Amino acid sequence: MENIILTGYMGCGKTTVGKHVAKRLGYTFVDTDEMIVEQQHRSINEIFADDGEAAFRVMETELLKQMIDAKRDHMVIATGGGMPIREENRRLLAVLGRVVYLKASPETIYGRVKEDTARPLLQCENPMKRIEEMLAIREPLYEAGAAVVVDVDGLRQAETASEIIERCRLK
Repeated sequence: MENIILTGYMGCGKTTVGKHVAKRLGYTFVDTDEMIVEQQHRSINEIFADDGEAAFRVMETELLKQMIDAKRDHMVIATGGGMPIREENRRLLAVLGRVVYLKASPETIYGRVKEDTARPLLQCENPMKRIEEMLAIREPLYEAGAAVVVDVDGLRQAETASEIIERCRLK
């Protein structure tokens, strides 16, 4: 399928940059978290509170299967930050399109998300430490599932979008 899938930790720019890429390519932009919220009729915070993170991860897997079955092309897909944690999801994402990991340092991420209360995994006493711990676990998984890695530190949104488009056309 001819889709671009953006993965990476929360705050790395998947949604914002994804919209730029979609507009420039004339693709449809979709956000998997928004799709799950729409299907479940409740927020991510509510899903985590009511059902837990494990149930949410199952919802992500089911959504990927639905998207593959729909056989839609020319999409830019922003994934939830934890979607590539599951090996099955990494395989499904690779079937769905070209996976691009937007790599960001803990400092960049913290600067972008420190005021955002809609991120359930960072509602803790020391969000910076939590980011560092989670990235230490997730980064190898993001890299393992990616066809392309783009370091977003120091890049503006338009620069990141250009880098994604250029790197995806080269492969």
